[in-house]
Amino acid sequence: MTATARTAPPDWLVDDSLAPHVDESPPGALYRAAERGELALPFCSGCRLPLEPEQRICDGCGGDTVSWEPVLPRGTVHSATLVHRLEAGLVRAAAPYPVLDVELDSGHRLIMTTLHPATAAPAVGENVTIGFRTVGGVHVPAAVPAPAHSETTEDRS
Repeated sequence: MTATARTAPPDWLVDDSLAPHVDESPPGALYRAAERGELALPFCSGCRLPLEPEQRICDGCGGDTVSWEPVLPRGTVHSATLVHRLEAGLVRAAAPYPVLDVELDSGHRLIMTTLHPATAAPAVGENVTIGFRTVGGVHVPAAVPAPAHSETTEDRS
């Protein structure tokens, strides 16, 4: 008997043609880590300031050395909206869907949707954990409502 490769079901929100391109550019490191089940994001190697995934120069110290490191997959909704625009052939959702700006405990901010379809956006200030949707074989961060969390010394990233 031959083992068959398991493919992920289609993403609930977008067509596979909208999958991000994973290459050696900085955002590619985010998707490669996500494939391993990790949330990894960039920090300035000089001053440890959290950087945007595409950022190559630190706003704090001007350094140009970036270190991609695993971070805790949790944060707080900073802003949220429901998108009512549906694009036939690209957006699979048949109803408005949430888009969130999540401030991670690491200090990074990411824009994402929810892991599963939702008819309402999580409230600003709501805690979320980060899971991963699969779009065209690429794992992308997605929010999952979470109970309140408290920080301990060993939890800090």
